[in-house]
Amino acid sequence: MSFKTKKRLGQHFLTDNNIIYKIVDAIKAEKSDRIIEIGPGTGALTKYLVQKYDDVHVIEVDQRAIAVLEAEVEGITIHQQDVLKVDWNELIAKEGKTYVVGNLPYYITSPILFSLLENRDLFEDAILMMQKEVAERLAANISTKAYGILSVQTQLMSSVEMLFDVSPNSFSPPPKVQSSVLRLTFDQPKMECSDKNLKTVVRTAFNQRRKKISNSLKPVLGDLQPEGFDFDLRPENWEPATYAKLTVHLESIGMMD
Repeated sequence: MSFKTKKRLGQHFLTDNNIIYKIVDAIKAEKSDRIIEIGPGTGALTKYLVQKYDDVHVIEVDQRAIAVLEAEVEGITIHQQDVLKVDWNELIAKEGKTYVVGNLPYYITSPILFSLLENRDLFEDAILMMQKEVAERLAANISTKAYGILSVQTQLMSSVEMLFDVSPNSFSPPPKVQSSVLRLTFDQPKMECSDKNLKTVVRTAFNQRRKKISNSLKPVLGDLQPEGFDFDLRPENWEPATYAKLTVHLESIGMMD
């Protein structure tokens, strides 16, 4: 069935079977576990998932793609909706382990990531393809140019493992950038601070990443500089755990709800 991709939906469909096999092989689930594929398109990856797993769900917003899936892929549960509006608790109503896999549209990669991170208690891990530059930011070490908001929040809520790169030629139409596949394993201990407050602290700090933290965090701290923190460093020089520790402290003294 012919299919014309829509640029506004960020559609770049995976066509390289070698990459598809590598993604399927990277999934650590058992046959009976639940697999949720984000943005299956016309089912290039989905066809292999249903051969290996009994409970495959796909989230797709494009009715044309859904028509192809219904015609060509048997044994899947289709959820026609915007992934950013998914109620994960409702979708994952049954008990059991859930694994996520997806070729994320580049223009909404960050919102999808934050949605998964905020609901991380529901998932074991996620195998995600995204723009290589974004993947490198998720996995970045401190004191590097790539280290920032995404690095801190992702690493506090998951373990990040870069798996392999994907050439533009593996897609139709080819994107203008390199892609990477990574694994997020949601095995980090539950944080003692709220996700919302952590996000506020981290984003405020990195809004002025070239300044000392004493200056960049002034909107949150005012003139306060709690002991045990080096406020003369720049935001990129603080470990993720330091941001969590500061947020916990601010909550404990009533500076954050």
